[in-house]
Amino acid sequence: MTIASLTCSSRPMQDDADFWRMRDLLVVTMPITPVGFNWDVRRLDGKRFYEDDLSANRLLRRPVQLWEDADELVAFVLPESHTDAHLLVHPAYRHLEAEMIAWAEVHLAAEAADGKGRQLETYVYEYDSLRQRLLAERGFVKIVEWGMIRTMRLGKQPLVQPRLADGYTLRTTRPDDPADCQRIADLLNVAFGRTFHNALEYHNFAARAPSFCQELDLVAEASDGTLGAYVGIPYDKANHLGIFEPVCAHPDHRRLGLGRESRHGLSRHRHGD
Repeated sequence: MTIASLTCSSRPMQDDADFWRMRDLLVVTMPITPVGFNWDVRRLDGKRFYEDDLSANRLLRRPVQLWEDADELVAFVLPESHTDAHLLVHPAYRHLEAEMIAWAEVHLAAEAADGKGRQLETYVYEYDSLRQRLLAERGFVKIVEWGMIRTMRLGKQPLVQPRLADGYTLRTTRPDDPADCQRIADLLNVAFGRTFHNALEYHNFAARAPSFCQELDLVAEASDGTLGAYVGIPYDKANHLGIFEPVCAHPDHRRLGLGRESRHGLSRHRHGD
């Protein structure tokens, strides 16, 4: 029995009631943790609602484990691919991380590409010396893949007003219009080199995800009706935090500043919120 298990218990995620508790934990910990320490709510909302079949809960396709202190959810581990694990934890319960990593090794590690043993990827920021030490002690090694999060407080500064190229209009999206949903899906596919996006997944996210905010969901539309760029900014109302995700431009409409000016448009809408 570990020290952590003397006060906390763990169990698998079971249903949507657990999803909402997981989401609440992200909201509560956002203002008391460093940037990027836990997921933003949009990321979890996307795992649940950015799906064409909401009855098939993607969060339950692979093991997700929860840690509870009495009736309070204090940590959870979930995968985003077949080889990774994400540790989300209340900062008062970081003593659970060794146990969380051990659980992930057993339940989420996959066979290595070279067939020699099993492998697992997880994520840690340069500022997080505690988690780096825990991972090193268990034999994890740093790889070249990396990421970055940038934040900005708008405060009372004057906000840049959007100035689109001639022939383009900045407007909000129309998630109740199937044709507009399909155009957004087509833009995402061509902009990111994908094929799997579809109209229904976007509609479901817009209709169900608490973080979706239509007034902060914008497209730059050409005079012929083509969507040249798309910028979405889901919004964490409790923390007054907007997340730019996604930002993209159609390859045929790049180098016109559409993505940049759409972001300025989002800032303008946010300022009046």
